[in-house]
Amino acid sequence: MTTANPSAYVIQGITSKGKTFRPSDWSERLAGALSSFGPRARGVRRENLHIGYSPYVCPMIIGNLKCVVLDARLREVAPYAFDFVLKFARDNDLVVQSKG
Repeated sequence: MTTANPSAYVIQGITSKGKTFRPSDWSERLAGALSSFGPRARGVRRENLHIGYSPYVCPMIIGNLKCVVLDARLREVAPYAFDFVLKFARDNDLVVQSKG
């Protein structure tokens, strides 16, 4: 990580040794851990409830690589969640790049 005050971190689905991280749905699982469940709009019936990813933790495919983009603003909103995501990356030896 090279940027002093990054606006985001990209957690890549590859270890520092170049191995593809498994399971293959790891990015969806990680982002899903911080997702929310609720209605799309007020007054919506029960069958219209849905799960939505947090705008701060989004699974993406960049190039051919599964990634999770972590918005640095999450540090101010929910520091424990921000730390959880970066600790996950560190514990699993995933490559993390900071974006300015």
